[in-house]
Amino acid sequence: MSSQVQRSPAAPARSTPIAWRQALTPPHLALVAILALSAVLNTVKLSQNAWSNTFYSASVKSMLGSLHNFVFASFDPGGLVTIDKPPLGVWVQVASAKLFGFEPLSLLLPEAIIGTLTVLALYLILARRLGALAALAAALTLAVFPVFVAVSRANGVDPLLVLLLVLACGAALRSIDGGRVAWLLAAGALIGLAFNTKTLAAYLAVPSIALGYLVCAPGGWRRRLLALVAAGLVMGAVSFSWIALVELTPAHQRPFVGSSTDNTEIGLTFEYNGFGRVEGEVGGPGNVSIRPGGTVPAAPHRAAARPSTRTGARRPPEKPSAGATGSKLLHNGRYVNPIAFGGKVGPLRLFKSKLNGQGAWLLPFAIFGLLALAWQVLAPLPRQRTLGRGLDDRRSHRSSIGRRDSRLATLIVLGGWFAVELVVLSYSKGIVHPYYISALAPGAAAMVGAGLSAFLDFARPIEDRRDPRSASDPRLLLIVPAVVGTVAAQIAILEQQDYLQWFVPFLIVGAAVGLLALAVRRLALPAVTFLLAVLLVAPTAYATTTWLAPAEGTFPAAGPHEAIGFGLYGVEEKAMRENRKLVAYVDSHRPASRWSVLADASPTAAPLILLGSRAGALGGYGASDPVLDGRSLARLIARGEARYVVLGGAYADRGGNAATAAVLHDCPQVPHDAWHGPAPGPRVLVLFDCLGRERALEAHPRG
Repeated sequence: MSSQVQRSPAAPARSTPIAWRQALTPPHLALVAILALSAVLNTVKLSQNAWSNTFYSASVKSMLGSLHNFVFASFDPGGLVTIDKPPLGVWVQVASAKLFGFEPLSLLLPEAIIGTLTVLALYLILARRLGALAALAAALTLAVFPVFVAVSRANGVDPLLVLLLVLACGAALRSIDGGRVAWLLAAGALIGLAFNTKTLAAYLAVPSIALGYLVCAPGGWRRRLLALVAAGLVMGAVSFSWIALVELTPAHQRPFVGSSTDNTEIGLTFEYNGFGRVEGEVGGPGNVSIRPGGTVPAAPHRAAARPSTRTGARRPPEKPSAGATGSKLLHNGRYVNPIAFGGKVGPLRLFKSKLNGQGAWLLPFAIFGLLALAWQVLAPLPRQRTLGRGLDDRRSHRSSIGRRDSRLATLIVLGGWFAVELVVLSYSKGIVHPYYISALAPGAAAMVGAGLSAFLDFARPIEDRRDPRSASDPRLLLIVPAVVGTVAAQIAILEQQDYLQWFVPFLIVGAAVGLLALAVRRLALPAVTFLLAVLLVAPTAYATTTWLAPAEGTFPAAGPHEAIGFGLYGVEEKAMRENRKLVAYVDSHRPASRWSVLADASPTAAPLILLGSRAGALGGYGASDPVLDGRSLARLIARGEARYVVLGGAYADRGGNAATAAVLHDCPQVPHDAWHGPAPGPRVLVLFDCLGRERALEAHPRG
């Protein structure tokens, strides 16, 4: 009995090293290194980005102030107008700020963590379907995807959107693999959550998921159709749950829906944030200029929006010079204009100078990788033997080809999502900013990994009845345009961006060496691995440019020439000195109870809110939303809820709304020297005191 007591503790001790050896396999160690690289790219010098997107940062501060503001996603502490997106992405930041305090890193770190989690999720999805090599290649490509790194270092909503869509694709593939409808319902719920992050952008993954399930899932057609209908109902219920809450709440009991024209979330979803982005839209009315002496004219006019002053930041008075791309550069080497649009629509749009540095580095390889995966799945050839002990022999090389092949499901779901994003970004006629390309990153990365796995498969010998030896697979030639196209794209980007041009000879030689090595079959695995490593050098280096300077929070982008942010509050210090003087004057001169000051646009009010002022925006984000008119502003003043209005700053050239016109016509201007404000000039802040002007404001025309 004593011997038994002595021997029993020894049994588990022998199993511990085995468990560690199983966990520390080369693919797992490589994954840890990739996740560490992602974390480093996302967090180095992160604090320099400060409040980043001050619009969302101010919203977080306002939502922390009351449950009402939190539920309705109010931009301002007084609950006048909402943000222009659904609330889920900002709610994550609110939760972090609630736990760790309202500090810049409390808002930035969740996005950085979400970015790294997306890399992990993509690996886990692909490893079980295409093998470890393909999964590692995809994870590494996503981790260094320049614009994905850029958005993961800002406090926008795009990282959460991308993570939720990757998880939705993974859940759908699990449902296709095992036939469990619960996973498909989970995919529908995840897309609904993504919808509550960035509305219709979430639905770009729906066609490929539905087609993949319809084609590849087990069971008969009726069962698959019913499952898709059920998942669609779940998706719709989750998607419109918050919108229903807003729509069913009387308008006077909630904030105005920012960036809408009809004060409805439905209108915002399907117009400004929806089809307007694809079909084309013009944002904002015309100019609010300053008369000599500092008086704003009383008849602002309506005109097409110009891509300037969205952030309200004043650029240093440097003489611009022509840059490598033809855009104007400041003496610091950065673009003058922080706002970049996608340029002319067409199949080559993503390869042009305004967008190419953000996501075109491996786009040719991803496109040919998609074709290679399709060819591999739809036209399989018999094999004689494997290439040895490759990382993905057990999972990616399967003998059974057909509707239930997991590679076919991967092709349709992830490849289809990639193709849809590619087409939408290339042909959308509306607003397309460079950071929108972050939604393309997971699909492109997945197709890079899939292509790498397919090319490795093509390098294996095939049976040839005429030759008892082995024959080459002609499909391997597909790697030549994939590599050559990628090298050409990278050379063009490096030249246009005037960056890392010394690397071009190494890029060309390395790609040539890798392609030549593929001619030796036993070198196929190291050859394709080497090729990917060579092709990832430039985008990885480009991703590190996000460390060089504070990000322009509203338009995050990678690149050594992209416009940068200004200090803690996103505007240069001169503008912040004016903001502080404005807050000090208003706070010491009997401000109203609900709003100390109402700006015409949210970006102008955002720094004031971050300074602790109870500021609001009577014209929403772009200064032109019909939030208030003269009559409704008069009622707020009569109730003691509003008094001061400041015009100018962000979107000062758009003309405002009916309330702006009423203020210009009926409220006296506070002399600029009374609050030590700026001298009269274009887009400067002009303060008005509307106390006692209620009757005049109420009589002002509503148009």
